[in-house]
Amino acid sequence: MTLYPIETGNFKLDGGAMFGVVPKTIWQKTNPADEKNLIDIAARSLLIEDGDRLILIDTGLGNKQSDKFFGYYHLWGNHTLDNSLEKAGFHRDDITDVFMTHLHFDHCGGSIQWNKDRTGYEPAFKNAKFWTNHDHWEWATQPNAREKASFLKENLLPMQESGQLNFIQREGRSFLKGSELGFDILFVDGHTDKQMLPYLSYKGKTLVFVADLIPTVGHIPLPYVIGYDTRPLITLKEKEIFLDQAVKENYYLFFEHDAQNEICTLQSTEKGVRLDKIYSFNEVFNN
Repeated sequence: MTLYPIETGNFKLDGGAMFGVVPKTIWQKTNPADEKNLIDIAARSLLIEDGDRLILIDTGLGNKQSDKFFGYYHLWGNHTLDNSLEKAGFHRDDITDVFMTHLHFDHCGGSIQWNKDRTGYEPAFKNAKFWTNHDHWEWATQPNAREKASFLKENLLPMQESGQLNFIQREGRSFLKGSELGFDILFVDGHTDKQMLPYLSYKGKTLVFVADLIPTVGHIPLPYVIGYDTRPLITLKEKEIFLDQAVKENYYLFFEHDAQNEICTLQSTEKGVRLDKIYSFNEVFNN
């Protein structure tokens, strides 16, 4: 089996929103802002090739939204999902499973596309099962006012209407039963209800796809919680437990939203858990 980092495209978000109560004078040291206070954000997915299964973790923003919509997020760079898949030797029709950490538009927007005559929507991966969990699906399809703008019906309902939607049971966390690739799931509730973080045992290391629990290297310190989180105090507790475990078990953190850094390890310091080393994916797994 083989893992491939997949760059689906880059965008920008307000730095203040991404760092909550942390002052700009501090967060801009790791995440410099432009003149509009925007910081660079990646939408980095992970592709798992395992026997006859080809599993994509998250799908980025996609390209079906209006120019007005994308105008809020200032797309930049040349990365696309299709180009990244092609570079890895695959096509979107090869994908057998799409695992979604959660259903905010920047994580699942690429799962659904316009149909040929642009009269409606269809799955962008016609041969894939789409995986979420029942509690998060209910949370996303009956959204609260705070998250309503992040859960878009055109990203969600076509998955169900196509018959390709599947739910992972929280009790049985083995997603790849019978595989040599270890795959476990951590459920976290601070950012949004029942976000799922995959743990992958690969080449003697544990790689954790940290999604929006820790969006960038700059978010490693415990109180650096993004302003989009629905339950920030729960995030604090979840981060504390995760960071301590990550140091103890020497986890490799795979960043979905850090435009400059793919992977890092952590260390304990007098100030708490902090960054240890930064790596590219190839440095860790392909040397």
